[in-house]
Formats: sequence, structure tokens, C-alpha cells
Amino acid sequence: MGNLQIKRAYEDIEPSDGKRVLVDRVWPRGIKKEKLALALWEKSIAPTNDLRKEFGHDPEKFPWFEK
Repeated sequence: MGNLQIKRAYEDIEPSDGKRVLVDRVWPRGIKKEKLALALWEKSIAPTNDLRKEFGHDPEKFPWFEK
């Protein structure tokens, strides 16, 4: 198995990225599909909308969110 890199969808695409997979239920705001050059969009393995809302990007909740 090769290396796995994690990047935000808003970061520039690099030649070293390899195959790109979006793991999110929501399409990134303001980005056209062609720009991301995705091999796959895996909505089904992303956190649910309810879980994302409850987490609310609160760093103290991250251990709970991560489980």
C-alpha cells in the first residue's frame, strides 16, 4: 500500500497527489468539479450531517468526534 496524504479541497493540486478522493457529504463551497480532479467522491464514509453539526469544529470535542 502506498502513502496516504490528507489535504483540504481548497489546497492547490500537486503532481505528487496521486489519485484524489473527496471524503465529505457536502461539496466544497465555491469549487468546480473539474478543478478538484477527483478519482472518487466517497460520501458514504464521511461523518453524517448530524455528527458534523454536533461537533461544530470545537477542538475540545475532537476526541469524541474522532471515535
